Amino acid sequence: MAYTDFTLERLETEFGLRNRQEQIFTKILPIQPSPWLSRELQLAEGLPLRTEKARSEWIVAPILKELREQNDHFFTIYSGENLSADSSLGLNGECDFVLAKDIQTFNLNYPIISIVEAKKHDLEIGVPQCAAQLLGARIFNEKKGVHLEKLYGCVTTGRDWLFMVLEKDLQIDQDIYYLNEVDVLLGIFTQIISYYRTVLP
Repeated sequence: MAYTDFTLERLETEFGLRNRQEQIFTKILPIQPSPWLSRELQLAEGLPLRTEKARSEWIVAPILKELREQNDHFFTIYSGENLSADSSLGLNGECDFVLAKDIQTFNLNYPIISIVEAKKHDLEIGVPQCAAQLLGARIFNEKKGVHLEKLYGCVTTGRDWLFMVLEKDLQIDQDIYYLNEVDVLLGIFTQIISYYRTVLP
């Protein structure tokens, strides 16, 4: 069993993880993209982005690289990394993207944000996988002595972005954000990173 095998029902039955929809972000300060990112996204518009891999390379990765630059390399980006939290519980498997606090190590440490590429352009399909990865990240961190009250996740088609946050329960944002408001996306991610700046040494 792996992260991709979970449903929201299984997460509730096996881990007691209830979910609810609500507005997660109430005050968003938009951040203008750099000329480089604007150019990258403009170039992507003219490409046949039919696969998850293509959208990952041409849309998602540039946005994450921009965020890393804007946030003084506070976090690093892992792509296609295995997050093995507890294989006996099924909490293991490859992750599309994991953002982790950058502590200059080669191996994955302190995952803080999980990003799942939606299958078949369907955000809902990716929600249980992302939720399971957040549970895995919590266990992974706690084994290293890092206890975080919140872990954030996101499911994206590249053009549509749905956020969630794991606290005691799983909160799934009732709002979907879009690539044509990339300044809002950058603002949301920066708000999330700012939270981690206050709770991680």
